[in-house]
This record gives sequence, C-alpha cells and structure tokens, in this order.
Amino acid sequence: MKIIILGAGQVGGTLAEHLASEANDITVVDTDGDRLRDLGDRLDIRTVQGRGSLPTVLRQAGADDADMLVAVTNSDETNMVACQVAYSLFHTPTKIARVRESAYLTREELFDNDHIPVDVLISPEQVVTNYIKRLIEHPGSLQVIDFAEGKAQLVAVKAYYGGPLVGQQLRQIRAHMPNVDTRVAAIFRRDRPITPRGDTVIEADDEVFFIAARKDIRAVMGELRRIDETNKRVVIAGGGQIGERLAEAIESRYQVKIIEMNPARCRQLSDTLESTVVLQGSASDKDLMLEENIADADIFLALTNDDEANIMSSLLAKRLGARKVMTIINNPAYVDLVQGGDIDIAISPQLATIGTLLAHVRRGDIVSVHSLRRGAAEAIEAVAHGDAKSSKVIGKAIEDIALPPGTTIGAIIRDEQVLIAHDDTVIEAGDHVILFVVDKKHIRDVEKLFHVGLSFF
Repeated sequence: MKIIILGAGQVGGTLAEHLASEANDITVVDTDGDRLRDLGDRLDIRTVQGRGSLPTVLRQAGADDADMLVAVTNSDETNMVACQVAYSLFHTPTKIARVRESAYLTREELFDNDHIPVDVLISPEQVVTNYIKRLIEHPGSLQVIDFAEGKAQLVAVKAYYGGPLVGQQLRQIRAHMPNVDTRVAAIFRRDRPITPRGDTVIEADDEVFFIAARKDIRAVMGELRRIDETNKRVVIAGGGQIGERLAEAIESRYQVKIIEMNPARCRQLSDTLESTVVLQGSASDKDLMLEENIADADIFLALTNDDEANIMSSLLAKRLGARKVMTIINNPAYVDLVQGGDIDIAISPQLATIGTLLAHVRRGDIVSVHSLRRGAAEAIEAVAHGDAKSSKVIGKAIEDIALPPGTTIGAIIRDEQVLIAHDDTVIEAGDHVILFVVDKKHIRDVEKLFHVGLSFF
C-alpha cells in the first residue's frame, strides 16, 4: 500500500515505524529537515521536506497514485486542507486527519465530500481520555480494551503473590470459575512473551492478558489478583484538553480535583465543569499536595504536556500516599523506564492513537488494532467474510486454522454473543474474531487469513 504521512512528530514517526516494517511504500512529509533525516536514517522510507497542504509538495510525495493520506501534523487546519487538496486534485481514496479542536469535532456535518473530505477523524485527546476512563473503571488493571462495541473486553493485570491462580496451571481456571468462560490470550514474564497453554503455570508478577464478556471481567480479575477497592477520589494534575475531558466524563461518579497552574485556565475549568474542584497551583508543590490530602486519593493522574513534570509530580504523589499513580509520557523512550516502580501505569498517547490509525491501514476487514505492552504486541479485531470455499477461516475449527507463530485467537463475537475460543470452536461468516499477535512481523500473515479469495466474487 502506498501511504503518505504528513507530520514527522511522535505520532507520524511512530506510525511510519509500524508501517515501514510491513512492506508498505511510505513517504513522510514535514517542514523540519532534521526530523526527516532522523527518520530516514532509521527506516526504509522516502521523505519530502515542505508544507503538506501544498499541491506541489503532495505531488512530490507521490499523491498522484497514493492509496492513503494520513495527515497528523500539529495543525488541525493544515491536516484538513491537505485532505481537501488530496481529494480535489489527486482523488486519493482514503484520507485520515488528526483534528484536536473540539469546536471542529462537534460539527460532524463539516466532514464529508461536499465540505471537508475527511474519511476518518482521529482525536488523540479523546482516544487517550477513553483509555484512562476504562483504567479508572477497572481498579487493578494495567490495560483495558473494548472489542465489538464493548461486548468483550481484554484486560491486562499483574498476577500477585497469593492470588488464587498463581502457581497453578491455566487449565485450572475453569475449575475455579465453572460459570465464567474466559481465555488467557498472552502472558509477559520479565518482559518476554509466553504463549499460553493449558499446562502453563502463572507466576507472581506475570502480566496476564485475558479476554471475557464485559460482565465477567471482575470475576476473572479476582482470580488473578486481590481486587482493589473501588476508586472514589481522583486527583488530576493538568487542566488541558485531556484533563478537562476526563473530569467531565467521570465527575458524576467520582470525587474529582484538578490542579492547574494557569489562573485563566482555572477560571475556565470552573465555569465548564459541574462538580470538579479546581485548584490553582503546581502538583509538584509538596505543601499543596499535603493540604489537599493527597494520601486519601485513590488515583493520581499526571496529564500535562511536560514529561518531566508528570514524572516528578507522580513520584511525589506516590511518596505522599496516593494509592495508584498514572502518568502520561510523550517520549516513548521513557515509558518502559518509569512504569512498574512508583509509577503504576505510564500512558503513551502515541501508542493509544496508533491503534486507531492502524485499523484503517490494515488489509482485510480489520475493525480495530490495539498495541499491547507499549507496542510489544497487538490485539486485532477482524471480521470473517466469504464462505468455506473463499475464506481460509470460515467453516474451520480453530485447531485446524494455520495461525502464524505466536498468534492466538482469544474470542469470537457472533451477533450479541461472546464466544471464548476453544480448539473445537468453528468460525462462521460475519464473526468478529479477536486475535493476539506477540510477534508483529507476522501481522501481514494474519491479514492474509481474512482476505476473501476470488471465488467469492
């Protein structure tokens, strides 16, 4: 697939890295020559320096025969204009734009071929807000992912010493929970993936990824670890777009405080939010944190744009007694360094956003793609089309499907029913199949499984 990416920042660079390793023809456009040189030295891609909204620059990048334009520069307006130019002059089939400003996003009628021709809108702030909200709703989770509009969920937890299943084989899950069907899809032990089998023994500190129907999630979590107390008190450091959206989404169910430095922004937040308490000051101010009883906080969230400020305020909050600490980290190199110590969860906005983008780039009918463990693996929701003659999966039991190495099928969503995958489960047309791929070099092989053969047409 020939793809033009506008913007060589964190999102554009991370996307190029993902796609270049999958035999796509990638061209990255940016005004910053240093960024382009850095990407070009590391990846097998073309680079073009210039403003991505200009017809001449797009033509130089290969827009005449591009399959897709992904506009993820820091400017909403540049991204939208680039999509318009690609549509009007080059008839680019698929146009994806990152748009941050909520004043644009709330006017859906703007984005169609008669106005601004954007096929897919990506709002990183909303993606990250939803991601954090799910973590708050599932105490003890490291990652929570929805599939098939929330009918099934994938949850990552750390197995704790003393948990009912620690030290036991996976096949014991059914004996412990005879009324709950679930499947362990992946295990990471000391940062290495383990393909789960019936005789695999769960060890303390394993990161265990399991999938189940939404209603069964808490029951399964209780088998792997002690269930944490329900979250009630949430403190947010940073009243930017993510902080504001998150407070707005959860303030009816939790006691929320926002700490924000900018006095004008504090006034704006006070006017916008209903029950959230807005405090003017720094989350790195020990006296302020003590005064606001940070030791009583169930969750402290550092959501500013400054990685170092987020890390320092999170470490302070943990030392002062906050029960759980989550931190946004924009620099991918920092994410693995800080998670798992005093900082419970490090959130990478780039990786959260990349999944949304990848779902539209993958071949076959791929509904969603999610990065697991900060990009180490992927969970994919694919739809099975065709019939037994034209499809490599339809009409076959899971044990008879030639899955690529390191790939497992975790669940199938059929209409409203969540079917946890077993060896004798047979895939039918229209099924949403949830797959886990721990070695991303096999992504293309997974996509090929869901291609429909010519006999179907």
